[in-house]
Amino acid sequence: MGRPQLWRRVNSIPPVNYFKPAGIPLAGIQDVRLLIEEAEAIRLKDLEGLGQEECANRMNVSRSTFSRILDSARQKIADALLNGKAIRIEGGNYEMTVRHFCCGNGHEWDVPFEVMVSKPPELCPTCRTQDIMVLLPWRPGWGRSGLDRRFRGRRNW
Repeated sequence: MGRPQLWRRVNSIPPVNYFKPAGIPLAGIQDVRLLIEEAEAIRLKDLEGLGQEECANRMNVSRSTFSRILDSARQKIADALLNGKAIRIEGGNYEMTVRHFCCGNGHEWDVPFEVMVSKPPELCPTCRTQDIMVLLPWRPGWGRSGLDRRFRGRRNW
C-alpha cells in the first residue's frame, strides 16, 4: 500500500463549478471532473503566470507533484474543449489556505493555514470568548473524495 496523499493547499474555490458547450442539451452531454486542486494549479500557473516552483510552494507539494496535477488538469480541459464535453469542478484532496472563524457574539476573523497547523485559535480575538466556530464553505463535491463532512457549513472547533 502506498503513502497516503497529502492535502493540497488551495487559496480559493472557483465561483462557478460547471461549464458546458453552448447548444448541446444537458441531458446528452458527457462531463469531465476537474478536481479543486487541478483548478488551483491552472489558476496559479496559467492565470497568475507563476513559475512551477512558486506554484508548488503555494500548494504545499513538490514540484514534480505540481507538474502531475497541472498535466492532469490540462489533459482534462483539452478533452472537454476538443470533444464537446462539460467541465465539472468538484472534489479532490485539498485544504483551504485561510480558515474563517466566528464567535457566538458574531465577530469574524481569518486564520492563515500556517497558524492553524501550529496553534489553532482558542479564543475570539475581539471579545475573548471560547465559543468559536470555524466557518467552512460548503458546496457539493468539496473536499476529499467528493462530499466531505468537514465542509458542511458551521462546525464547532
